[in-house]
Amino acid sequence: MQILDNPAWAALTGPQAGFAERHGRSARYPTDVSPFAALADPADPAAWRDLAELSGPGAEPLLAAPGLTGQPGWTHAGGASGVQLVGTGVRGATDPEALVLTAADVPEILDLVARTRPGPFGKRTPELGAYLGIRRGGALVALAGERMRLDGYTEISAVCTDPAHRGAGLAARLIRAVVAVIRARGDVPFLHAADDNTGAIRLYEHLGFTIRTPIVFGAYRLETPS
Repeated sequence: MQILDNPAWAALTGPQAGFAERHGRSARYPTDVSPFAALADPADPAAWRDLAELSGPGAEPLLAAPGLTGQPGWTHAGGASGVQLVGTGVRGATDPEALVLTAADVPEILDLVARTRPGPFGKRTPELGAYLGIRRGGALVALAGERMRLDGYTEISAVCTDPAHRGAGLAARLIRAVVAVIRARGDVPFLHAADDNTGAIRLYEHLGFTIRTPIVFGAYRLETPS
């Protein structure tokens, strides 16, 4: 499972290489797809120099890795500590109400994400994988989908429910439905959660996910020389 220690790099140099903007030992998604960037080795100063060339002054790439720390010349601009959970034994279940969302649904997806804040999400994020939703009265009220794809693993992301429809088990149903999509491809599902989001972690563990490792999400801004 060591590939999961550097998930964005594994994705951008693997199954999602078609999205990658690369320079040397650094890579990133287009900013309207995802704010995530990656380094071949987050402890390598040379990789950070490559990221500086790739990003340019003023950019704030978001990195994710266990024990992540910055480097001289970069200012920590935000982020959070979290946990990575893996669903090695989690079984998926198709759901008759889980609809495959398309480009026509993007405005509603962005509206739901803006109101519920499940994590970084851009207008092209749905291009990364399958996104499923549940509607009530024609309105999109719950969402879950795929973000990073690695060799043998797919991340579940953007799990969110409209506040008026929470408590009905919609998130759990959609997670299982996305797991079914991932399993059909032969991959193992994994996901991330802020370590203080105890409700989400409790749900994921109830579904059969287990915490694999702490992980740090950090946004860093390249300092402009004075």
